[in-house]
Amino acid sequence: MKADRGLTIERMVELGGASRASFYRFDEDGPARPDRDLDLRDALQRIALEWPSYGRPRITAALRRQGWRVNPKRVYRLLREDNLLCLRKRKFRVTTDSGHGRPVYPNLAGEMALTGINQLWVADITYIRLETEFVYLAVVLDAFSRRVVGWALDRAMEDELTLAALRMALELRRPPAGWVHHSDRGSQYASGDYTDLLKAHGCQISMSHTASPWENAGCESWMKTLKYEEVYRQEYRDLAEARASIARFIDQVYNQKRLHSALGYRPPVEFEQALRGSGGVEARA
Repeated sequence: MKADRGLTIERMVELGGASRASFYRFDEDGPARPDRDLDLRDALQRIALEWPSYGRPRITAALRRQGWRVNPKRVYRLLREDNLLCLRKRKFRVTTDSGHGRPVYPNLAGEMALTGINQLWVADITYIRLETEFVYLAVVLDAFSRRVVGWALDRAMEDELTLAALRMALELRRPPAGWVHHSDRGSQYASGDYTDLLKAHGCQISMSHTASPWENAGCESWMKTLKYEEVYRQEYRDLAEARASIARFIDQVYNQKRLHSALGYRPPVEFEQALRGSGGVEARA
């Protein structure tokens, strides 16, 4: 493609709604010199497609982990030119049944200053839509490393759902006496079986105040990540397919690969391994 003598390349890409880099990339008769950002764009696009909710800071960190020497300003320019800027997320809706007569507990988590894993776990429940029904996911996270340590997915939002997630976490981590478990005041977390299991493992129980979802912000944030990076990108046919896909996301993607700004742009498992290497934590996982 030859440029018309009356039009500059800058004017043509402006009229065509394309970037200058795109013009050279697809212009067979263009300059022989390749776009110096071509390989970087390829790496950036791969990251953006794999992690659609990543913004400029996380993409910059991911590129640096691959050996690229880039700054956030350059990454932003390339994202803008290639129309890869993150879309604004939809509002996330959470419902909790706290209208029950079971005992509730004060919020201990808000006063904690965490220094290691197995000091504070946070738990929550969300719903996931399949083709013909809704199912429910209970999750337990270590608040310090953001790692998912227990989860369960089933059709009924009953006590057994949260108990299954908690049992998985206890088997994996075996926390020392005095650790804190924080959740909302939902009936599943206030049940006698659940609180008895916590107490049997030396746990201090903590709960958010009524209608105060920000007091469990760690789990709320994780639920958003799950929805936008896994659930909304899939069309689960049935419970078995949803369970297999979510297991892969939690174990292989979120815990092993997803970068967290609060963890120095490292995934949870890598962060915990670094803690063990520095002697800063005694981990059983």
